[in-house]
Amino acid sequence: MNKNIFLDYQSTTPTDPQVFMAMLPYFTDKFSNPASSNPSGIEMNAEIEECRSVLARAINCQPNEILFTSGATESINTAIKGIFEFANSGHVVTLKSEHSAVLNACRHLEKKGVAVTYLDVEENGLVNLQKLSEAITANTKLVAVMQVNNEIGVIQPIEEIGKICLQKNVPLFVDAAQSFGKMEIDVGKLNISMLAVSGHKVYAPKGVGALYVSKKIKDKIVPLLHGGGQEEGLRSGTLNVPGIVGLAKATQIAIEQMQTEQSRILSLRNLLLKLIQEKVSDVVVNGDLQNRIAGNLNLSFRNVSGDVLVNRLENVVVSRGSACNSSKNQGSHVLKAIGLPDELADSAIRISIGRFTTEEEIIQAAKIISSTVNTIRKISIIA
Repeated sequence: MNKNIFLDYQSTTPTDPQVFMAMLPYFTDKFSNPASSNPSGIEMNAEIEECRSVLARAINCQPNEILFTSGATESINTAIKGIFEFANSGHVVTLKSEHSAVLNACRHLEKKGVAVTYLDVEENGLVNLQKLSEAITANTKLVAVMQVNNEIGVIQPIEEIGKICLQKNVPLFVDAAQSFGKMEIDVGKLNISMLAVSGHKVYAPKGVGALYVSKKIKDKIVPLLHGGGQEEGLRSGTLNVPGIVGLAKATQIAIEQMQTEQSRILSLRNLLLKLIQEKVSDVVVNGDLQNRIAGNLNLSFRNVSGDVLVNRLENVVVSRGSACNSSKNQGSHVLKAIGLPDELADSAIRISIGRFTTEEEIIQAAKIISSTVNTIRKISIIA
């Protein structure tokens, strides 16, 4: 059987071999608990702190503003719920196109009496800054906006949103699961108060992530987990040392290779779109094509079921959208948020390109996708 061409990098990434090798000693030789007070534990704690510094340098913050978590979902819940557990009431502004972790955390808060404004986005997937500004009230305790959308890849204007939040003295939380390691992030310049990171989106293993919390608001967050008081009391529990080491190594690689890697991935994305459009008619690109992360394409093929297409593609792995919603058999709330007609939303697939994608794979994938789309259309006409 031929090896699959993996084009679902926004759902997850393979662990980079360099990351894997960096992690190995921490499963067998360096296995001490970093919270232990013995010499081995102290040494391990020092290594954890170096990892913390690596992430801090990547987003230009202080090391003690980085908390290690199990992933973006925990980071998101800690940030959003933690603010309102402290405040007891208030108002949050977010977007209808956010990740389900953000939306479901906000729905949970609504049950507790917190007011939530879910803003529409424009047809290109971007938020209207004027509407966002007008949505913020004197009772607003948080604005939550993801930097890069996990389905259509559009990049929200975080710098402008940060300025609005600064003017109105409201903390800004950013889900950076899809942007961290792919674009420059300076939390000070962008006026970000909290930011979530996921390891398995940047070639680190699953089960590790991080949350940046500005020292300005650290005392205004109630932790989700209570226990031994690790991570400055905001995230108790024994640290996932191998995972943290892997996340730090993956971060180093991503920062060092960012410009060349993203440029190469963008070229591959443009080639894929060009090759598909040459062979297939009625192809619609969903979301703004310019304000978009390099590796993402979200395409609709008229008169083709997205589910049928994904299942019929031989040796090409793509998705219908967010991996977190794939088992729920629901239409994409992101495509609905941008006003995409049901016909086009039902025919949409997400293609995401990554570090280990080759030009040969892109050429082959374009042939397979184009041929499969055209075959499905012919069958539909005959039927």
